[in-house]
Amino acid sequence: MTTQIAAQMFTVREFTKTAADFAASLKKLADIGYPAVQLSAVGAMNGETPEVSAALAGRMLADHGLKCIATHRSWEALRDATEKEIEFHHLVGCDFAAIGGIPKPYEHSLAGYRHFVKDAIPVIQKLKAAGIRFGHHNHSSEFYKPAGQHLTLEDILIDEAPADLMLELDLYWIEHAGLNCANILKRVPGRVPVIHIKDKEVVEGKNETRMAPIGEGNLEWDRIISACRAAGVKWYAVEQDQCFRDPFDCLTSSFDFLRSKGV
Repeated sequence: MTTQIAAQMFTVREFTKTAADFAASLKKLADIGYPAVQLSAVGAMNGETPEVSAALAGRMLADHGLKCIATHRSWEALRDATEKEIEFHHLVGCDFAAIGGIPKPYEHSLAGYRHFVKDAIPVIQKLKAAGIRFGHHNHSSEFYKPAGQHLTLEDILIDEAPADLMLELDLYWIEHAGLNCANILKRVPGRVPVIHIKDKEVVEGKNETRMAPIGEGNLEWDRIISACRAAGVKWYAVEQDQCFRDPFDCLTSSFDFLRSKGV
C-alpha cells in the first residue's frame, strides 16, 4: 500500500531550529513511516542567510526518502519575488505553494476577499507556468458571515475564485466553525490536492475541546475520509498545532490510525 499521509513540519517546529535538529526530525518522521512532509515553520530555513538552504533541504529530504508535497510561504514573497519562490520550490522538489491565510492588508470582508482573488490571479498564473499550484489554508475565521450577508468569506474563494486557486482545507477548523467538512469538500472537487487534518477531543472533566492525534478525538473519520476520496484529495497532511504530549508520539498515533483506515 502506498500511503498518502504527510507530516506538516509545523507540528514539530520546536525541533527544526538548527540543521542538526531538522535532520533528526526528518529521520524520526521517515522511521514512523511518513513518505512526505510539508515544509512550514522550519526555523533552520528561515532568515536571509538560513543554515539550511532550499538546495540543502532538498538533499536532506532525499537522504531520508521524503517528498515535499507542500509549503507555507509568505504572500509577499510569492507576489513580489515570484521567480525566487519558483526556484525555491524546484530545489525542494515541491509543486504546491500555499499561504497560511488571507494577508492582513486585505479587509476581513467580502470585498477584501474579492480584492485578494483579483490580486492573486497573476501570481497563480506565473506559478502554474512553472508547474507549481497555489493554494490557501483556512482557519475558522474564513467561515464568518458579515452582518446581513448569507455568504461566508470562504464562499468567495470557493465560488468566485478561478479553479486554479487550490484550497488547502484544514478540516478541523471547518468543523470547529460548526460546519460539516464533508459538505465543503463536495463543493471543491479537484481543488484540494492537499488537506490538513487533526482530531478534536473533549478534555476530561472540562467543558472544552482541544486538538488531538487523529483517532483519539470525536471527528467522524469514516465520513471524512470518504469525502476526501470523492473530492480527489491526494495528500493528507497531519498538522497538530498544539500537542499535549510528545509531538512525534502524536504524529505516530495519527499515522497508524490513518493507515488502519486505508489512507
